[in-house]
Amino acid sequence: MKRRQKKLTINNELDLSDAVIVKSGRLKSVVWNDFDRVRKGETYIAICRHCKKRLSGSSASGTSHLRNHLIRCRRRSNGSNNGVAQYFVRGKKKELANERRKDEEVLSVVNVRYEHEKEELDDVNVVSTGLDQRRCRFDLARMIILHGYPLSMVEDVGFRMFIGNLQPLFELVAFERVESDCMEIYAKEKHKIFEALDKLPGKISISVDVWSGSDDSDEFLCLTAHYIDETWELKKRVLNFFMVDPSHTGEMLAEVIMTCLMEWDIDRKLFSMASSHSPPFGENVANKIRDRLSQNKFLYCYGQLFDVSCGVNVINQMAQDSLQTCCDTINMIRESIRYVKSSESIQDRFNQWIVETEAESERNLCIDDPTRWDSTCTMLEIALEQKSAFSLMNEHDPDSVLCPSDLEWERLGTIVEFLKVFVEVINAFTKSSCLPANMYFPEVCDVHLRLIEWTKNPDDFISSLAVNMRKKFDDFWEKNYLVLAIATILDPRFKMKLVEYYYPLFYGTSASELIEDISECIKALYDEHSVGSLLASSDQALGWQNHHHRSNGVAHGKEPDDRLIEFDRYINNTTTTPGQDSKSDLEKYLEEPLFPRDSDFDILNWWKVHTPKYPILSMMARNVLAVPMSNVSSSEDAFETCQRRQVSETWCSLRPSTVQALMCAQDWIQSELESS
Repeated sequence: MKRRQKKLTINNELDLSDAVIVKSGRLKSVVWNDFDRVRKGETYIAICRHCKKRLSGSSASGTSHLRNHLIRCRRRSNGSNNGVAQYFVRGKKKELANERRKDEEVLSVVNVRYEHEKEELDDVNVVSTGLDQRRCRFDLARMIILHGYPLSMVEDVGFRMFIGNLQPLFELVAFERVESDCMEIYAKEKHKIFEALDKLPGKISISVDVWSGSDDSDEFLCLTAHYIDETWELKKRVLNFFMVDPSHTGEMLAEVIMTCLMEWDIDRKLFSMASSHSPPFGENVANKIRDRLSQNKFLYCYGQLFDVSCGVNVINQMAQDSLQTCCDTINMIRESIRYVKSSESIQDRFNQWIVETEAESERNLCIDDPTRWDSTCTMLEIALEQKSAFSLMNEHDPDSVLCPSDLEWERLGTIVEFLKVFVEVINAFTKSSCLPANMYFPEVCDVHLRLIEWTKNPDDFISSLAVNMRKKFDDFWEKNYLVLAIATILDPRFKMKLVEYYYPLFYGTSASELIEDISECIKALYDEHSVGSLLASSDQALGWQNHHHRSNGVAHGKEPDDRLIEFDRYINNTTTTPGQDSKSDLEKYLEEPLFPRDSDFDILNWWKVHTPKYPILSMMARNVLAVPMSNVSSSEDAFETCQRRQVSETWCSLRPSTVQALMCAQDWIQSELESS
């Protein structure tokens, strides 16, 4: 054994200035990840990359002596042999060797030097330690983006100690490096989104949401695209997230948004835009964008369906108005509950009064979170169940907080009924992060009917509150009723019937005229889609003709085919091919029986299946059903008394371009994980 060991050791003084590195596909053992095999004349030498010890590299010598050296090599193991033992797990051998053969470029001579190509993010870049540094760096950056961690965490002492102990071979990065990696991830993911939007078969709707900074002094606008892709899946993706300049006027802000849309090349593809119209994004901004797009004839129905507003926002406003009208009574109840919970003896006495008044409840008294009005609704609902016990406490306990009067309890009960309706509606609006537009009409109509009923309450306090709420609702209804109605008509379970049911309840004898207006609008929308389908199908032919005219010296401008576009519309609307059914997709769809109502009904799948039967109408359904009637993605955000979401303090302090990259990339990575 001693003779063999001596034979396998090479003289360290041997001159290797003219040695060359040997690259061979036959080097399959994983030990070659830690040795360089060089040739000096007819002699093959294996040089440890860690301690530079020279051993025999001849194929006749095998690799056992190399493996034994790695176990003893102090620089390689850093005092621990466990890592080396695990390094040679049989299942890893082939994988690591294949990665090395596939991706490592070895081209150096003299002093055993290497030169690596710069590889792409998804390629394996195995360095001399066998650890893919680039892959690890980008995994770290993705983790920071996904979970919203501060970029500066890479410089925290605790984090660096943790990584050093977990994987000493990983080269720790600084703030600037991880910021650059995040920007590179953003650029790659943005390219994917750009290609996806470019290939969409239908239109795109956008929503505009206002965010605030950590100290509320900064304001950001978030632009999100909503669309139904080629597989009939409803998706939304954040496109831009930029800081708003306080000096910008509405016209300047509209121009900034238009620039964003043109950079994504979707200004010609827009169908609608949803916003809360809260400052700085006012109604004036939406109007300017609509006028700009209408001038270029990019919008359907002269832009009537373009400007929509958030349904959750109007419900939130009405709920908070309701609570504000009786804030003194609510504070009284809140303090009474605090008093009951202040000691066990008071709680025990209150429980006795509950038994005496038969006011038992399955739920215990709780204090609300003032920042979430749904929790205030729950607090009041439980207190109302035990109001008789509160009255007894007020009579027998001189230290108790003043209790509401019978009239205040009664009014509070009515307002809680309002709030319960609003909670149910918002839960329906936010049960999924992406809801097709047909889901909103029944819920909105129910609120409409209840507001009409509440305005007739004999108590002037309640009726005046209902009148104020209805004013806010009517503003929302006036802006959105067409989109809401058309979306529900495109639901095969309802078609025109749901509109014909609700409108007489809203408008009485004048309902028929309004229903006719909706019918005319959906026909006009269908006709525009029909013309668009006709023109799209002839694009290739027209493109060839235009090229032919240009090649024959026809001047740019309004060519003969361009002048006849209106004639094409006329032919499409008046001509029927012999033997062809004269009825349109829309007419055939409306005449067929309603589809059975089922809680598991999937409207997008229905239209996917029926696209061959209704090719033009399905195109229209794809565009209408993607309209976002809510820019709130979860109930957690929907019930906040402060509607604006906030950018974290650690991200808000970064450069605006970095903030946009992080916010957009976070949305894209999360969406990709959810879909997979």
